[in-house]
Amino acid sequence: MALPAGAAGTTRAELTAGVRAWVDSPPMRTLVGHFGGDWPAGDLSAVLAGLDDFSARHWDFRGGRERPDAREPAFDPATVGLVLDAATALGLVRAVPPTLPRYAHLLVLGGLAHACLRRTAYAAHLARTVAGVDGEVAVLGSFRALSPVESRMLADLGVHGCATEVDALDAGVRVAFGVDAPSEEIGEDADHPHRAWSSRTYRPAGLPPVRVLAAPSGEPDLRRAHTADTQRFWAGHVRLRQGDPVLMVTAPIYVPFQHCDALRTLAVPFGCGIDTVGVDPALDTPVRVPEPTLTAGRYLQEIRSALRSMRALHGLLAAG
Repeated sequence: MALPAGAAGTTRAELTAGVRAWVDSPPMRTLVGHFGGDWPAGDLSAVLAGLDDFSARHWDFRGGRERPDAREPAFDPATVGLVLDAATALGLVRAVPPTLPRYAHLLVLGGLAHACLRRTAYAAHLARTVAGVDGEVAVLGSFRALSPVESRMLADLGVHGCATEVDALDAGVRVAFGVDAPSEEIGEDADHPHRAWSSRTYRPAGLPPVRVLAAPSGEPDLRRAHTADTQRFWAGHVRLRQGDPVLMVTAPIYVPFQHCDALRTLAVPFGCGIDTVGVDPALDTPVRVPEPTLTAGRYLQEIRSALRSMRALHGLLAAG
């Protein structure tokens, strides 16, 4: 199932049709039916609200916790197979290459420590061999503290001195792009990590500049910065022009939800294009990062994330 189109110039009506096609697809209907749900009645807004509520009851294994702390449900083999088939059809499993030969900017989304290393390596590979970048490579994260498990994993790989997500991203940039020190560094410590921000710019030889950003939270009293916060923060630091094609790198499992977040926070407000790709696990990286285990529970959690992201996008589109 294709995601809502991200090409520059896509109309609101086309985006809405893309949301409807993905949400109302046979794989989604099969999943809902398998978990005992009736398909919600009403228009697209009502369907999205109903699926949000349904997925909260059946597919939310985080319960407000960070992803590594989510509980792992026990499913029978038939359910596992059905979920993996649906996740594949909905675009959460296979890595696909960029669609264009050149982009205005390349965005790298942060995540857990292993993802920070893997995604920065993939971005360097794309910038060197696959997709030209006219503007900058922007690596987006926050001051989320690394967990003990993440810290141990980095130490085992020989990556030291990282206390936060943006530290892990910065370490990944230094290794993947072959840089030692930033040419520019600015930021604000603030009085709380949810309000703090930083920006470091590197200038690797023969490649576009690489900016590593730690964004503040849009709701600092309630939570840390999330994906949409980092995207908005970056947009405020770069001259994003209407029609600019932007390539975004994440993991395949997060492509649907983070693509729709970028449509909402970047494409609709700024008129740019968004092409979202997942890291190819077959690519050799400078630091050999272990692949995470992706279970049926993990896929259902991120199908729920995609539904919620599409609901938020549709809400923006419907508001005009």
